[in-house]
Amino acid sequence: MLWDIVPRLEGWGAGEGPRPTAERRAGCTTACSKPRGDEPRALDATGTNGVTLGRYIKRIPATPANKSASSGSQLKCLYANARSTGNKQEELETCVCLQGYDLIGITETWWDSSYDWSVGMEGYRLLRKDRQGKQGGSIALYVNDQLECMELHLGMDEEPTESLWVRIKGRAGAGDTIVGVCYRPPDQGDQADEALYRQIGAASQSQALVLMGDFNHPDICWRDNAAEHKQSRKFLECVNDNFLLQVIEEPTRRGAMLGLILTNKEDLVGDVKLKGSLGCSDHEMVEFRILRAARRALSKLTALDFSRADFGLFRDVLGRIPWDKALEGRGAQDSWLIFKGHLLQAQGRCIPTKSKSSKTTKRPLWMNKELLGKDKQKKEAYRGWKQGQVAWEDYRETV
Repeated sequence: MLWDIVPRLEGWGAGEGPRPTAERRAGCTTACSKPRGDEPRALDATGTNGVTLGRYIKRIPATPANKSASSGSQLKCLYANARSTGNKQEELETCVCLQGYDLIGITETWWDSSYDWSVGMEGYRLLRKDRQGKQGGSIALYVNDQLECMELHLGMDEEPTESLWVRIKGRAGAGDTIVGVCYRPPDQGDQADEALYRQIGAASQSQALVLMGDFNHPDICWRDNAAEHKQSRKFLECVNDNFLLQVIEEPTRRGAMLGLILTNKEDLVGDVKLKGSLGCSDHEMVEFRILRAARRALSKLTALDFSRADFGLFRDVLGRIPWDKALEGRGAQDSWLIFKGHLLQAQGRCIPTKSKSSKTTKRPLWMNKELLGKDKQKKEAYRGWKQGQVAWEDYRETV
């Protein structure tokens, strides 16, 4: 079985979280039309029917080489259906920098290999799943560098599903947390659905699971635990069979509950709130907290301390080197390596270093006052639209 290979997770956090099963059926949403996309290609899924995960686990160590345990009782998280992050990446980075999220799950990134250079964020490791040979879809998960996690590759021999899973290492005595991100396109077939359900079932065996994503079942009435369509009813069966709680209480896309946050433990997820849209996406972003202590690593980075540098000695050291003789007959590459070696030696003698903690990160230079003002205007326009004071067209124009 799954958890014969992966250690059993123990320990629970405290704080406000999802309501009991009998109370969680919040809000009966109405059907909402949505463009139907191509069937995704993603990592495969597997269930628990005699399949183990041991060889599918990829350990991702915390980035800093030298680390010390730090207290942290909660993980601040953000989920968003981006409907393409192409022209929204800067807004996303601004939001993340201002709010200091630990985990950011994104669905419908619409990424391909052409985005490789532009989607990383400083201070986060990026896990992503792009569709192969098709447009649309794709998912991503940003994980704070201070968190130690392992990526779980579930069911690599089954029908592909668009999902990502990681295990976040907990503090001593707190236990680990499985976090998943999933996008289910509205035209997904039964085989892919069944593979996804087995995947969810495997992850649900952990003692702490949080799954965020867009499952495209607008006809589900969570208050009554009922659905019109067969596929939606099958999804509800999966949720109930694995004793999952759905914690979002407000529609996430034009009156429909498409984005969901599911957990298998009461009091694990709390402070759930809608945060407006990302760019012109018509999906609401969802902010929430995982109320469980995670193991954090504070990096012991070093930086050159130019305020204590001896530039006179630096010039003298480099000035005593017979450069004509040192570089005689050398090509461009060899000359550069020789110069670099002498430069680094002089730097080591003349410029001391100082410790630099990653806990206090400065805002990037591009995040200026003008950009923050425009972000504030967007939020004000969003509030006006939510209150019926601003038309959608006017809000979109502001964005």
